[in-house]
Amino acid sequence: MKPALTLLKIGGNVIDHPDRLTCVLGAFAGLETRKALVHGGGKLASDLMVRLGIQPKMADGRRITDRQTLDIVTMVYAGLINKNIVAGLQRFSCNAIGLSGADANIIPAVKRPVKEIDYGFAGDPSPENIGAETLERLLEMGLTPVLSPITHDGQGMLLNTNADTIASAVAVALSRRYEVHLVFCFEKNGVLRNPSDDASVIALMDESLFTQYKADGTVTAGMIPKLDNAFAALRNGVAEVKICSPSGLTAGGGTRIRLNLLSPAAECP
Repeated sequence: MKPALTLLKIGGNVIDHPDRLTCVLGAFAGLETRKALVHGGGKLASDLMVRLGIQPKMADGRRITDRQTLDIVTMVYAGLINKNIVAGLQRFSCNAIGLSGADANIIPAVKRPVKEIDYGFAGDPSPENIGAETLERLLEMGLTPVLSPITHDGQGMLLNTNADTIASAVAVALSRRYEVHLVFCFEKNGVLRNPSDDASVIALMDESLFTQYKADGTVTAGMIPKLDNAFAALRNGVAEVKICSPSGLTAGGGTRIRLNLLSPAAECP
């Protein structure tokens, strides 16, 4: 039987609120399983860019990363945010180690090819290339890896990478050794039928429901790539995926993702 591991991904709406972030880190530190954390960037990078006279550019909810932007997000994501999270976990006696994807070759990535949109220095990782053995050694030493969304191409170039994608790829890579429970934690209570009603949580979702909800407009915008990453993780060995608010990290609630709700293996525990 594989040992359990919780992989938590937190995004900007957690990172941007100190009280919310402290609550999440305290709950995460208290989990008894092995654990790792992937974080996004929040608004700090965009705020700094504006202060420097640089206009942030986004497309389909993702950042366009030119050379100036890459320098800033590297400083903010791999530096300020990453180390603040590590310090926050140390406060709760969780011995964390902060890493970018370039450190110990943890997360190599490929620069995204230009298609309809040129995302600039954006990187796409693959589970097959994740430095899983290095992460396993850190975990078995009792350390909690905290991974920033900065990766590298193996040729000396840093790349900005979507944190949800990193979480999914790392979860798949670690699932060969651990029973991985992947949690996407953000400001909402889960996937909502009505974005303006926090009580309209979809408790369980499978791929057929996801297809239906995309078609009828229930699920839109940034939730679509998040769910795409969730299903990709499940198809490739991850035991469970949950999308929830900070309060759902240790309590019930949130949206549990399954490949097929009709399968006995997919019954909600």
